[in-house]
Amino acid sequence: MSPPGRPKGECLSVQREGRPILPPGRFITFEGIDGAGKSTQLGFIEQALRDAGIDLVRTREPGGTPLAETLRELILGTPMQPDTETLLVFAARAEHLATVIRPALAQGRWVLCDRFTDATYAYQAGGRQLSEARIAALEAWVHPDLQPDLTFLVDVPPAVAAQRLAAVRTADRFEAETLGFFTRVRALYLQRAQTQPERFVVLDGTGAIESLRGQIAAQVRLALQRWHG
Repeated sequence: MSPPGRPKGECLSVQREGRPILPPGRFITFEGIDGAGKSTQLGFIEQALRDAGIDLVRTREPGGTPLAETLRELILGTPMQPDTETLLVFAARAEHLATVIRPALAQGRWVLCDRFTDATYAYQAGGRQLSEARIAALEAWVHPDLQPDLTFLVDVPPAVAAQRLAAVRTADRFEAETLGFFTRVRALYLQRAQTQPERFVVLDGTGAIESLRGQIAAQVRLALQRWHG
């Protein structure tokens, strides 16, 4: 199924007034609870796309620009109220969109992003139990006309994710949250995936890495066929 607003089988470029029009850039996001293994798989899909000749930008949220990275440090390391946290996430996102994501897409480049607004719904509405309506209002303000073309959700049980994190690094403010918190985060992620199946691909993050990469590679091939004909 073609993503909303993206015609199936479109050409790579067209001519207008004697000048080529750039093909549309594509926006791919990776989501999952902390410890799901997103970073490992992001590196794999980045290389797969580059091998396929795709010019892309890899970035992350919160972050992706000097200002947004400064806000990231505050968000991950400084205790604050949930409303404050959510507003800072969207402040970082607004800067990221204006200076990295939108310019890249306008140039016909693909953007591969570690988290986007699905994470805000999952962590702040699910985990922090804020109103989804508040987040939707901020989303409508900051990016009313832009959603990812494709979202990979790496799904793992919170207990498995916690074991993985404990083995590799000291927890930040989110990673140190309770299993109950991450159970709510995971549930909200899966709810969004269920209600938007045309955009989400849910991956079982508990399986062997080779199996997971095989699933990702298959989805990359489908995306290339769908978008590039």
